[in-house]
Order: sequence, then structure tokens, then C-alpha cells
Amino acid sequence: MTVDAVVVGQLARDLVLQVDEMPPAGAAADVRLRREMLGGKGANQAVGLAQLGVPVALVAVCGDDRVGDDLLAQAERDGVDVSSVVRRPGTMTGLIVEALDGDGHWRYLQHLPELLTAADVDRAAGRLRSARAVLVQLQQPEEATTAAARHGRDGGALVVLDGVPEKKVLALADVLRADDQEARLLTGVAADDREGLRAAARELLDAGPGLVALGLPDGNLFAWRDRRWGSGDLVLPLTDEKVADTTGAGDAFTAALTAALLRGDPAEAAARAAVKAAGVTVRHPGGRPDLGGAPLN
Repeated sequence: MTVDAVVVGQLARDLVLQVDEMPPAGAAADVRLRREMLGGKGANQAVGLAQLGVPVALVAVCGDDRVGDDLLAQAERDGVDVSSVVRRPGTMTGLIVEALDGDGHWRYLQHLPELLTAADVDRAAGRLRSARAVLVQLQQPEEATTAAARHGRDGGALVVLDGVPEKKVLALADVLRADDQEARLLTGVAADDREGLRAAARELLDAGPGLVALGLPDGNLFAWRDRRWGSGDLVLPLTDEKVADTTGAGDAFTAALTAALLRGDPAEAAARAAVKAAGVTVRHPGGRPDLGGAPLN
């Protein structure tokens, strides 16, 4: 399968349990909604890209258990090429349990016994170097994310980083996306200091990327300076969708931003598509995107 985008990141089984309110220690609560699905940030981004019509492959790791079989089968049904997913013998596939209360507040319990190694990524070097875009989830080990970004850069791909990068990885990026907590870690600037964040965004552009998207408590700050997109900055508020669960909003955001840039959309239009995709995703419990019929333009 020929693909335009390759996502390097996490694959896991997501179990979402929704309750009216969290019980105290030693007590129980009835679950009023239970969802089990393909999840993990890497898989979510890959599914989002596939829903938006971008041929996509996933580089991830899972166990050689029945859960891994089921998740890979689901990813294939979703249109994701999983031929570069590593099956780790004798290992359990990752599990993320989300406990979600009636106010949309979540708590995660996660068991992620295996993460990507640089050797895993290097085995997919040909695929990474032939892609038009390489998306790198930075919650994987640094040696693996560095290898992925390097292969993407060497192949001339649009390298999209999601998270808080080290300087040497940032220098390989075309696009950087960080949520509001990650933006604070990355810049050291308080979330309500808009001018400070604008200055920090310009410094990030100097370090390598042509476009950065920094989360705010109530929106996103975009800044760009690149021959492909010109220069500018923009603050977009969050959409006014009723929020059921914020899980997965950032993954949908990153997928839609990448898809728009691959289409050749201007930076401002790509930014608006990203925010709309995040807004669509918060309407339902769980991180799985649902972007196939979403009007993002």
C-alpha cells in the first residue's frame, strides 16, 4: 500500500468507563457507558488521517496476544496500513483505562509495557523516507522519536511533532503542536500571557519549525514563518461544542492540521480545520476520532 503519511506513536486498547460521579475509596459506582476500542495517540492520529482521506501507515508496537490481533484488524478496517507495526513476542498489548465522570473529567490508568525503540523505527526507514508527512508522537523514547524525525527529514517529508521535543528533534521539524500543559513546559510562559507566548512561538520558529500550534486554556495560538506558508500568527478560540470528553481532541487536531497542509491549504485555513476537528471529537466519550463526515473547511 502506498501511503502519504506515516504516524510514529502509541497503539493500545482503550477502555472507557463513564460514571455519574467517581466513588470514594472503598465504594463502588455503576458504569452507565462502556466503550472498548482501538486507541493510543499514534493510532488515533492514523485513524483521523484515514477518515480525512489521507493514505496512512502506523509505526507502533504491540504484543503478540489476542488483543493485538483484534486492534490491528480494527486498524486495517479503518484504512490504516499496519505492516510496520512491531509485534513483540511474549508481551501484552498496551491498555489505557479512562474513567470519565458526568462533568467530562477523566482519570487514566494505563499499562504500556512496550514502547518503540530506535531499531523498531529504523526497520521502517524506507517507508518513513518515502512519505509526504511523518507524524511523531513525542511520548515515545527519545531515541525512537529522533530516528523517526531524522528519517522523515532525510526523505523530504513534512515532519510533524506532537508534544515537548528536545532541541535536536525540534530542529528536524516542520510543524510542532503542543497542548496547553505541554506549551507551558516547553516555553515556561504562563498560559494567560498571550504576548509572552507569541514571543516564545517566534523563538520556536527560529529553532526549526515553520509552523507552531500552542494550546491555550481557551484556544490555540498558531504562528508560522516559512516559504510555503508565508508568515503570520493567529489565536483561535475553542469551538462552542458541548464537551463530553476532551480525550483525543489533540490527536484529531494534529491529524486535521496535517491533512490540510498536505492538501496545500494556507496556514490559517489549516489552523481552522484543526480546531474544528478537535471540537468534533470532544462531543463523544473516548479518544477515537470521527472526522469522516465532519465539515472542517
